[in-house]
Amino acid sequence: MNPEANKAISELLERAGEASEFLKKLANPNRLMIVCALVDGERSVRALEDRLDIRQPGLSQQLAELRDAGLIAGRKESKSVFYRLADERVAEMVALLYRMFCAPATAPISNEKQEQ
Repeated sequence: MNPEANKAISELLERAGEASEFLKKLANPNRLMIVCALVDGERSVRALEDRLDIRQPGLSQQLAELRDAGLIAGRKESKSVFYRLADERVAEMVALLYRMFCAPATAPISNEKQEQ
């Protein structure tokens, strides 16, 4: 293989690895619900706990995973901690997932139209 092809493959492999790590962080149902709740803006840990019905210890663990990955950021105000999305790619991914899995059916997802 020529050097240009090797370089292109190396770059593709690196990007695929980055994409894989990004998707792994969102692959947990609780983490996905958390980022969905943060798409509309910042929320306190208490508000997330109430809205998502995730108990505090589990919620804290998932928030730490997302924070450590750089996908969310937190700020402390008095005794409360507030979180927001820190990576625009997360909002883009949530919007795509919403269209694919949550939006009202406006068009068939499968090939139903072609099969008729």
